Amino acid sequence: MGLEKEILAGIGILFMLSSYAIYIFSIYKGDTRPHPFSWSIWGLLTLIGYFAQISDSGGVGAIITLLSAIISFVIAGIGYVKRKNILISRSDKWAFILSLLAIPLWLITDTPLWSVILITIIDGAGFYPTFRKSWHAPEQESCLSYALGGFKHVFTILALENYSVITALFPFSLVLTNFALITMIYIRKRKRTHV
Repeated sequence: MGLEKEILAGIGILFMLSSYAIYIFSIYKGDTRPHPFSWSIWGLLTLIGYFAQISDSGGVGAIITLLSAIISFVIAGIGYVKRKNILISRSDKWAFILSLLAIPLWLITDTPLWSVILITIIDGAGFYPTFRKSWHAPEQESCLSYALGGFKHVFTILALENYSVITALFPFSLVLTNFALITMIYIRKRKRTHV
C-alpha cells in the first residue's frame, strides 16, 4: 500500500507543478492577475491544513499540501508585486481581515478536527476576492490551472494514508471550490461572448 500511495502522491505533485507552472507563466504573460489577498489566505490555511494532516497520520499525501502552501505564498508575492489593474475592494479587505481574525480561533480550538473545519470555512471566505474579481473579469484567471489544481486535490485525497474528516475535508473542499470557480468563469466568459 505504501508504494501505491507514493505513486498517487507523485501524480498529485505532477498535477500541482503543472497547475502552478501554467498559472505563473500566465501571470508573467499578463493574462492572469492573481488576487494577493486570496493567495495569502490560501497559503496560510494550506499550511495549517498540512499540519492537521500530519497530526492525523495523513502520510505522503500531506506532502502535496505542504508544497501547495509554499507555492501559494510565492504566488501571493508575485500577485502583490504585479497587482496593477486589480481593484482591492472594501469587501476584499473585509474578507482578508475576517480570515486573519479567524486564525486565533483556530489556535484556541487546539484540536485538529475543529482546526480543519475552521480553515475550510476560512478558505471559502478566502476565495471571495478571486470569485469577485473573476465575476467582473473572467479572462484574468486560468481555468486550466484551476482544473489541474482541482485534480491535484483529488490525488491528495487518494494519496492520504489515513482517511478521516481531519485529513480529507480540507482537500475535498478545495476540489469543490476549484471546480466552482472554473464553472463560474466558463459561464461568465460565454455570457460575455454572446452579448
